[in-house]
This record gives sequence, structure tokens and C-alpha cells, in this order.
Amino acid sequence: MTHTKVLFILKKKKLYDTPYDGRAIHSGLFNSALFVNNMLNSIGIESNLVQVNDNNDIDREVTKYKPTHVIIEAIWVIPSKFEILHKLHPNVKWIIRLHSEMPFISNEGHAIEWAFNYDKIANHYNIILAPNTIKMYGDLKKVGIKNLVYLPNYYPVIENKRKILIKDHIDIGCFGAIRPMKNQLIQAVAAINFGNEINRTIYFHINSERIEKGDTALKNIRALFDNQSRHKLVEHKWYTHQEFKALISRMDLGLQVSFNETFNIVAADMVSEGVPVVGSDEIIWLNSLYKAKTTSSDDITKKLKRAYFLDIFNFQVLNKWGLSKTSKKAICNWRKYFQHW
Repeated sequence: MTHTKVLFILKKKKLYDTPYDGRAIHSGLFNSALFVNNMLNSIGIESNLVQVNDNNDIDREVTKYKPTHVIIEAIWVIPSKFEILHKLHPNVKWIIRLHSEMPFISNEGHAIEWAFNYDKIANHYNIILAPNTIKMYGDLKKVGIKNLVYLPNYYPVIENKRKILIKDHIDIGCFGAIRPMKNQLIQAVAAINFGNEINRTIYFHINSERIEKGDTALKNIRALFDNQSRHKLVEHKWYTHQEFKALISRMDLGLQVSFNETFNIVAADMVSEGVPVVGSDEIIWLNSLYKAKTTSSDDITKKLKRAYFLDIFNFQVLNKWGLSKTSKKAICNWRKYFQHW
């Protein structure tokens, strides 16, 4: 039986997947792939992860590592490239992993066209598409894409007890790239309302360095806080993952009430750091107590109150249980896949 060797290949993002001041500043996509890569190694499946500049670097990395399976993280390799790659590496199985669902992918001009093109050449070149959610798997199946496998995200769940600090304000983290689908503005409104209702000053924390079609959202969030006499906006750069988790550990509450998610590593990081987090129905592993309606600032405020006042009873452990259960299922999915293909 052939020994399984997995190679994850990511395309470098100019600002976020290259060394910066001696530090490795990575995107959420990189961290997501790294978690799965490390998990596979931990269960006895040899795996490695590399970043490349473009399509033309793939052959070099495959030749060097000699994998049985190559996982292309996200849709960035032009379909015609696989004819060349298959000739060079005829025994390699190519897995194109999708990290977006339909609402988000609708903003990516070539995504659907390329997905169909991958499917048309799949049997010739050992290609399979791997959505990371059941919902996206089902949507692609409905429209006639046949060569699919469900390979979900994994998160290494280790809960750290955060220190409760005595301070005269409440820190709320609404982190992640500024994007329209992230729904940050209404969450900012809900945070301000929450502070007013419990008579506490709110420090609303965001990452303002990474903007992906979210220029107007950031402009409106800044204007919102410019017109508040009490509550403050705190803007952060993009950190290394360890630096980011250290920042999260200083938060009192987290907000991730986004319109569309396939997993939400930021919310998982908050759970890992023991921070109560309010999200939306899109985060499948989040406990229903902490899910708010995306278009209702009143409901987000209500769930913030619940998270804040239940914190003393450690109710956020429910989110840890949900995350742990999802991650255990993910291990089973990945192990089963490599046992059969």
C-alpha cells in the first residue's frame, strides 16, 4: 500500500503571508490550513505546508516533496494548469479546497466558472473539489458538480483561562478582515447600545489594517465612534496568531455576528482564550444561547448582555464543547478520506 504524503499549497498573500519585521503575519486561510496540516501529522498522516508565488511554483514544490495528495487551498490555480501538472506528476491526487460559500464566492469573478472547469477535467487529471462545509457541498451538488468530497476545518481546542481584570470599561473584540459580509457596523451599534443600557464605557476593538472591499464599512464605523462622547474605537494592525490570541485574552466579550462563515477561526480563538463570544447562525459549532440575528442590533445587544452576565457561571464552556465536537468530527472526515482515496 502506498504511503500517504500530503502537501498543502497556498498562494502567498502579499501583505499577510510574508515576513514582516521578522514576524510571520498570516491570513486566516493560512492558519486554517496549518491547523489541518498539524492535525494530520498528529494522527500519523505525513503532511507538509508550503506557500508559493503563483501556479508556476507548484511543480517545484511537488517535485521536492513527492506527495501522494496535493491540497490547493482556495480557488487560485487556473484549470488549464492541471493538464501540465498531471503530465509531470501522473500519480498525484489534486484536491482543490473551497473556503467560501455562495454568498461570499459571488464576489469572486472566476470562482464558479473554474469550479465547473475543474469538475469537467476531474477524471482525466485526478482532481476533486473539497468544500469545507456541508452547505457548500450540497449547493455544488445541486448544480451538477459531481467530483466532490467534504473536508471540514479543524481547530486545536485548548481552553486557556483568562485573567479577569479590574477596569473602568468593557473591551469588546470584533476582529477579522473588514469585509461587507462580516457585518461589523451593526455590531458596533449593538456594542454601543449594550454599553448605554448597562451604563459602562465600551472599547470596541477591530483590525483596521486588512480591508477587503470594506473601505466604506470602516469609514462608517469610524464616523460612528467619532460621534460618541463616551465609547471608543480601538484599531489594531494584523498580528501573528500568537500575538492575536494574546490580544483576544484581554477582551471581555467577542462579536462575530457575520452574514456568512464557513468556520470562523476568530470565534474559535476567543473560545480557546475563554472569552464569551456572540456570533450568528453561520457558526455551526456555536451554542444557540450565543447566536444573534445578523440584522437586529437589539438582538445582538440582548445576546451581549446574556454573554456578559452569564460569564460568571462559565456558560461559555458550551461553545468549547461545540467546537471540540466539530473538531473531532473533522478528524474522522479527514482520516476516512485518506483511507479510501
